[in-house]
Amino acid sequence: MIDLSIIWFAIIVFATLMYIVMDGFDLGIGSLFFFNKDPIERNVMVNTVAPVWDGNETWLVLGGASLYGAFPLAYSVVADALSIPLTAMLIGLIFRGVAFEFRFKATETHRPFWDKSFMAGSILAAFSQGVVVGAMIDGIPVIDRHFSGSVMDWLAPFPLFCGVSLIIAYTLLGCTWLTMKTDDDLHRKMSALVTPLVIALLVVIGIISLWTPFSHEAIRHRWFSFPNLFWFLPVPVLVLLCSWGIIRTTKCKAHYLPFLLTLALIFLGFSGLGISVWPNIVPPSITIWQAAAPAISQVFMLIGSLLIIPIILGYTFWSYYVFRGKIKMEEGYH
Repeated sequence: MIDLSIIWFAIIVFATLMYIVMDGFDLGIGSLFFFNKDPIERNVMVNTVAPVWDGNETWLVLGGASLYGAFPLAYSVVADALSIPLTAMLIGLIFRGVAFEFRFKATETHRPFWDKSFMAGSILAAFSQGVVVGAMIDGIPVIDRHFSGSVMDWLAPFPLFCGVSLIIAYTLLGCTWLTMKTDDDLHRKMSALVTPLVIALLVVIGIISLWTPFSHEAIRHRWFSFPNLFWFLPVPVLVLLCSWGIIRTTKCKAHYLPFLLTLALIFLGFSGLGISVWPNIVPPSITIWQAAAPAISQVFMLIGSLLIIPIILGYTFWSYYVFRGKIKMEEGYH
């Protein structure tokens, strides 16, 4: 018999991963405004994502709607527990979207304000997403199928550290995206940032990898018991290999490989999260089966999803294909 809960969990994981990958470099470009004050180069940075940034957030909508329909208990608990960081994320995304459009239409005297707004919105959205992830790993207390903690439980060292960590990850993703999409001085500036960003990301990954198992016995047992240790050992090894590959290919002046390897690094980090919490959808106590909607509801939604997901994939592929290649200084989309 087909397990609809596993299918829906896979759909949500896929949508979340697609969002992290596609909107991650988008948010990372906003963070990189901090390192580049040149107004012309900032225009080029934004123009690399101008044709696709709206479509990237489709995956966030799909993931949220899927969670609401397929796992309503998980949606209600998470919405109660993490209402503040989730609201902050939406504010960041909205403010960033407004700044994205207004900075092209603003006068020269007003444009610095919108540049700062674009950077602040990007950082706030990335930080809030990291806080949500950290709070989920830390665990959400549930009694009788209701959230039983405080709305401020997320305001703890581990979730806040995860927020900073995700900013670094997105910034590296944006940096390698720009090395792929730009030339000349901007390409060189971004290439110079890759190595310190990779080192910073490895440091925070190492801290999280130690912090998590020492704080949560179930996660420690999952990773370090036998034979799990041998099964999961490739994950940290591949993280180190991808990090070395990013630095190496950047120094060899490669254009595409650093970005592709960064995508692989993000995927490995995401897989490590999945290994730590499976089969819980709201750690530490609610599994995907406990949170699942009735089977008839899942089937009804699945029919629609199987129709819409190929369409989303199709227009996403087409938009990236049409706007492939390097972005020149004189090119623009506004």
